Amino acid sequence: MADGKEWTHTEMTELLTRLDSEPTLRAQLRQLAARTKLERYGKGVFLRGLIEFSSICRQDCSYCGLRASNKQADRYRLHPEEILACCAEGYELGYRTFVLQSGEDYWFTAARLTKLIREIKSRFADVAVTLSIGERDDETYEQLYEAGADRFLLRHETASPSLYAKLHPTMTIESRRSRLLALQRIGFQIGAGCMVGLPGQTNSELADDLVYLHSLSPDMIGIGPFLPHSNTPLREASQGSMEKALDIISLSRLVVPDALIPASTAMGTIHPQGREKALQAGANVVMPNLSPLAVRPKYAIYENKICLGDESAQCRHCLELRIRGAGFEVDMGRGDSLRVQRQLMRQGDRVRT
Repeated sequence: MADGKEWTHTEMTELLTRLDSEPTLRAQLRQLAARTKLERYGKGVFLRGLIEFSSICRQDCSYCGLRASNKQADRYRLHPEEILACCAEGYELGYRTFVLQSGEDYWFTAARLTKLIREIKSRFADVAVTLSIGERDDETYEQLYEAGADRFLLRHETASPSLYAKLHPTMTIESRRSRLLALQRIGFQIGAGCMVGLPGQTNSELADDLVYLHSLSPDMIGIGPFLPHSNTPLREASQGSMEKALDIISLSRLVVPDALIPASTAMGTIHPQGREKALQAGANVVMPNLSPLAVRPKYAIYENKICLGDESAQCRHCLELRIRGAGFEVDMGRGDSLRVQRQLMRQGDRVRT
């Protein structure tokens, strides 16, 4: 399994069920995932500078505080020069990947986004640009890629058709999957991923996620626990389990061993040592926030998010201490996926010969 062996849905469901009641098996899983990450990437943990540039969203996902129906949300939108200022601050702090994340805000047209990406690449030539802006058409994705965007995060959230339909009244699972395939075809390093502990979610549905991730083989996998927001239909639901989220992180590492897997802020929100535990369970990316302090509380996908008041330099210093304390090393490089690293090595070999 550590080599990306394909497990059947039945086998994965049975394993997930056993993990719920067998702590020894769970510990063995975490150890195997940690060893697999060490073999692939070493002790390095990549730091990405996260810029949450708009909380405006046209979609109405049942779990998300940014949903269009949430009239209590305090909306904001950074303008391109503000985003570039965040990049400049991040570059001075050593970040070489910027993650530009927003709701599905169509004020940011293809033209505005491509202009912004070209300007980032012009000012900071050695950085990677990751986008997380939701679903767009093929033409827009192609323009963004041609402008210089390197990666695209589009979590599939759940691979269960019935659960997806319940949670996403304005979206379809078929569209989500087609967008991921389009991004992959165009040439992006793609990121998928799911929530763990959604109301009514079963081990069989989590097995759906792992089987889907294996078949898609994304460059990045984002896993996080479900955390309720008081202004959504799921306000009364219980939050997801940290242990179950760690199980899925470890299993994701094993089914897609070359993936880059973040230790998410949601993991740190659900438990004071959540990010460290995620790193020890197979994750190898952390994304400190570079957004202006004034807008960070407004990007409220869920509530009680940590680190909202930390200055960018303070946040980086704190995370470095946490990463080292967990037994790892900070890597400030671009941190491309192993697939891309191998591709670049092959191109180099062809040039030399």
